[in-house]
Amino acid sequence: MTMTDALPDDLGTLKAMLIAERARADRLEQILKEFRRHRFGPRAEKLPEDQLLLGLEDIEQTEAAREAKNENAEPAKRVARAAKRRTNRGSLPAHLPRIEMLVDIEDHNCPCCHGVLHRIGEDASERLDIIPAQLRVIVVRRPKYGCRTCESVVIQAPAPARLIEGGLPTEATVAQVLVSKYADHLPLYRQTQIYARQGVTLDRATLADWVGRAAWLLQPVHERLLQKLKSSTKLFADETTAPVLDPGRGRTKTGQLWAYARDDRPWGGTDPPGVAYVYAPDRKSERPMAHLAGFKGVLQVDGYSGYRALAEHGDVTLALCWAHVRRRFYELAAAGPAPIASEALARITKLYAVESDIRGKSADERRAVRQEKSRPILDAFEPWLRAKLELISQKTKLAEAIRYALSRWQGLTRFIDDGRIEIDNNTVERAIRPITLNRKNALFAGSDGGGEHWAIIASLVETCKLGGIDPQAYLTDVITKIVGGHPNSKIDDLLPWAYPASQDIKSVAR
Repeated sequence: MTMTDALPDDLGTLKAMLIAERARADRLEQILKEFRRHRFGPRAEKLPEDQLLLGLEDIEQTEAAREAKNENAEPAKRVARAAKRRTNRGSLPAHLPRIEMLVDIEDHNCPCCHGVLHRIGEDASERLDIIPAQLRVIVVRRPKYGCRTCESVVIQAPAPARLIEGGLPTEATVAQVLVSKYADHLPLYRQTQIYARQGVTLDRATLADWVGRAAWLLQPVHERLLQKLKSSTKLFADETTAPVLDPGRGRTKTGQLWAYARDDRPWGGTDPPGVAYVYAPDRKSERPMAHLAGFKGVLQVDGYSGYRALAEHGDVTLALCWAHVRRRFYELAAAGPAPIASEALARITKLYAVESDIRGKSADERRAVRQEKSRPILDAFEPWLRAKLELISQKTKLAEAIRYALSRWQGLTRFIDDGRIEIDNNTVERAIRPITLNRKNALFAGSDGGGEHWAIIASLVETCKLGGIDPQAYLTDVITKIVGGHPNSKIDDLLPWAYPASQDIKSVAR
């Protein structure tokens, strides 16, 4: 069959394929331009080769996710792809230990005459498996049985379901790649170097294929995680930049990773902690409005004005962050003699001293202590700030810091009357730090799809870390269950909260 025979006859489908292929070609062309500038351009314009490889792997894994979606809809494509992998995947090193796994039939009697079946052969496949600090090979043997009476009868147990059909990795191996990339901040090209030291040659594009397919598989779990968080009455929100290649402009564009977190432990809440990241191509206020559609409750944020639109409809109450106020006065006080900034900083420090004493107490207890100790501090602080503002030049950084606090006073003081609210937004800022570390290793993502994969997998990994759950064991178990046909009606069983921190999650590679 020629390549043209495989193309669809529908013009609309052909047009969509052409547009998608053109977009992919544009992204690849942009990366090639960056490579050329890296090699021949002025030093100031050069980008590290590592960053260009990261952009390329994001494009490849996005393509893998698209193929996984298409193959899921068309089983024939999935079968063809699996057959292609079997012919091209090569062999695993002989020095790796082999763990035999027998997948046999339950009934050894002939289904026709009920005579005893005899073994006539078997199929054996090898998949690369990883346990901490050790590579091994899982050998899956599936005996074949024939009937001496019924010559046409051949019975064999079906092959276990796999994430990468016809490929080398077990689900534990794919989970290891995900955790290394999104929790340990190891780009895929560095992971290939680690495997090479074990004598296993894995192409970076192959790892990108695994990541893309896993991200597509885990997307429903990510969506459910966000949905469950939105059912809370109190959330934190923050955002950070996620530079992404933009072929149309020839450089990068600034995407955003929005973080929505829950952590009720400081006031004894019973809901488990979690965080969901959502990628968006910009920082418009419409983004959090869409992400948090249906949310009703208190949203604790920084001073970004884009969140204000959420509060205009009455379902969301904004609580603001004293850490951002404190930071402005601290920078002024640290730069040299600044009596007003130092005094403001001292008053804010008193508020934090109260918070230190009540951390871990119930919401009612926290509210009572705040009413007694923190309210008098704030009642005196506001008029003091207004008086000082009248005495100084309005063009100074100090005036800017004071206006920042006064213009947000209602949101800054909301924690006084609600023991569930924190004094600052540090909970979600801590959840943003792992994303920042990944961004430090990857100056840009290769596509919007790479940013979306970032959000999906990092959400599950960081929620595991918040709950003291091993993300490697968790992802191994979840991927295995989904591949094995876990019903969507029981998707809550796949959320990190369904895995107690003390529970040992069994490996599928036994």
